[in-house]
Amino acid sequence: MTKRDLVVRISNETGWIQQDVLKIVQRTFDLISEALANGKKVELRNFGVFEVKLRKARVGRNPKAPATDVRIPPRAVVKFKAGKKMGSSVLALTPKKTAVKPAETVAPPVQPPAAPPA
Repeated sequence: MTKRDLVVRISNETGWIQQDVLKIVQRTFDLISEALANGKKVELRNFGVFEVKLRKARVGRNPKAPATDVRIPPRAVVKFKAGKKMGSSVLALTPKKTAVKPAETVAPPVQPPAAPPA
Protein backbone atom coordinates (compact mmCIF):
# COMPACT_ATOMS: atom_id res chain seq x y z
CA MET A 1 0.00 0.00 0.00
CA THR A 2 1.34 3.41 -0.95
CA LYS A 3 0.65 6.78 0.63
CA ARG A 4 -1.62 7.52 -2.33
CA ASP A 5 -3.60 4.30 -1.72
CA LEU A 6 -3.96 5.28 1.92
CA VAL A 7 -5.23 8.76 1.04
CA VAL A 8 -7.74 7.44 -1.50
CA ARG A 9 -9.07 4.83 0.90
CA ILE A 10 -9.46 7.29 3.79
CA SER A 11 -11.10 9.80 1.45
CA ASN A 12 -13.58 7.20 0.21
CA GLU A 13 -14.43 6.01 3.73
CA THR A 14 -14.82 9.48 5.27
CA GLY A 15 -16.08 11.53 2.35
CA TRP A 16 -13.30 14.07 2.90
CA ILE A 17 -11.51 15.72 -0.03
CA GLN A 18 -8.35 13.82 -1.02
CA GLN A 19 -6.20 16.99 -0.82
CA ASP A 20 -7.25 17.52 2.81
CA VAL A 21 -6.61 13.86 3.67
CA LEU A 22 -3.19 14.07 2.01
CA LYS A 23 -2.28 17.11 4.15
CA ILE A 24 -3.29 15.25 7.33
CA VAL A 25 -1.47 12.03 6.39
CA GLN A 26 1.67 13.92 5.35
CA ARG A 27 1.63 16.02 8.52
CA THR A 28 1.28 12.84 10.60
CA PHE A 29 4.33 11.33 8.90
CA ASP A 30 6.25 14.60 9.33
CA LEU A 31 5.52 14.70 13.07
CA ILE A 32 6.58 11.06 13.50
CA SER A 33 9.82 11.73 11.59
CA GLU A 34 10.47 14.89 13.60
CA ALA A 35 10.00 13.07 16.91
CA LEU A 36 12.36 10.27 15.83
CA ALA A 37 14.94 12.82 14.63
CA ASN A 38 14.84 14.29 18.16
CA GLY A 39 15.50 10.85 19.64
CA LYS A 40 11.96 10.39 20.97
CA LYS A 41 9.96 7.17 20.93
CA VAL A 42 6.66 7.18 19.00
CA GLU A 43 4.10 4.79 20.47
CA LEU A 44 0.84 4.20 18.60
CA ARG A 45 -1.42 1.93 20.67
CA ASN A 46 -2.55 -1.27 18.91
CA PHE A 47 -0.25 -0.40 16.01
CA GLY A 48 3.34 -0.35 17.21
CA VAL A 49 6.33 1.58 18.48
CA PHE A 50 8.93 3.44 16.43
CA GLU A 51 12.21 3.90 18.27
CA VAL A 52 15.70 5.15 17.46
CA LYS A 53 18.38 2.62 18.43
CA LEU A 54 22.15 2.92 18.16
CA ARG A 55 23.68 0.15 16.08
CA LYS A 56 27.16 -0.85 17.27
CA ALA A 57 30.28 -0.53 15.14
CA ARG A 58 31.11 -3.76 13.36
CA VAL A 59 33.40 -5.29 10.79
CA GLY A 60 31.93 -6.14 7.41
CA ARG A 61 33.18 -7.69 4.22
CA ASN A 62 33.30 -6.24 0.74
CA PRO A 63 31.83 -8.90 -1.59
CA LYS A 64 34.14 -7.74 -4.38
CA ALA A 65 37.20 -8.09 -2.16
CA PRO A 66 36.31 -10.58 0.61
CA ALA A 67 39.85 -10.69 1.94
CA THR A 68 39.68 -7.08 3.14
CA ASP A 69 37.73 -6.06 6.23
CA VAL A 70 35.59 -2.95 6.15
CA ARG A 71 34.92 -1.08 9.39
CA ILE A 72 31.27 -0.05 9.65
CA PRO A 73 30.87 2.83 12.10
CA PRO A 74 28.11 2.99 14.72
CA ARG A 75 24.92 4.68 13.57
CA ALA A 76 21.40 5.45 14.64
CA VAL A 77 18.62 3.44 12.98
CA VAL A 78 14.84 3.40 13.32
CA LYS A 79 13.37 0.20 14.72
CA PHE A 80 9.70 -0.75 14.62
CA LYS A 81 8.00 -3.19 16.95
CA ALA A 82 4.47 -4.18 16.04
CA GLY A 83 1.75 -3.81 18.66
CA LYS A 84 -0.27 -6.78 19.93
CA LYS A 85 -3.21 -6.25 17.61
CA MET A 86 -1.12 -5.84 14.46
CA GLY A 87 1.30 -8.57 15.50
CA SER A 88 -1.48 -11.11 15.92
CA SER A 89 -3.05 -10.07 12.59
CA VAL A 90 0.23 -10.54 10.77
CA LEU A 91 0.95 -13.78 12.60
CA ALA A 92 -2.32 -15.15 11.19
CA LEU A 93 -0.67 -15.02 7.74
CA THR A 94 1.76 -17.76 8.76
CA PRO A 95 1.15 -20.81 6.56
CA LYS A 96 -0.23 -23.87 8.27
CA LYS A 97 2.22 -26.71 8.86
CA THR A 98 1.92 -29.39 6.22
CA ALA A 99 2.99 -32.96 6.63
CA VAL A 100 6.55 -33.27 5.43
CA LYS A 101 7.35 -36.48 3.62
CA PRO A 102 10.70 -38.03 4.46
CA ALA A 103 13.18 -37.55 1.66
CA GLU A 104 13.49 -40.57 -0.55
CA THR A 105 16.89 -42.18 -0.51
CA VAL A 106 18.58 -41.81 -3.86
CA ALA A 107 21.46 -44.10 -4.74
CA PRO A 108 24.60 -42.26 -5.75
CA PRO A 109 25.37 -42.34 -9.47
CA VAL A 110 27.49 -45.26 -10.59
CA GLN A 111 30.96 -44.26 -11.75
CA PRO A 112 32.37 -46.12 -14.76
CA PRO A 113 35.57 -48.00 -13.97
CA ALA A 114 38.76 -46.04 -14.52
CA ALA A 115 40.69 -46.93 -17.64
CA PRO A 116 43.98 -48.70 -16.94
CA PRO A 117 47.09 -46.57 -17.51
CA ALA A 118 48.60 -47.02 -20.92
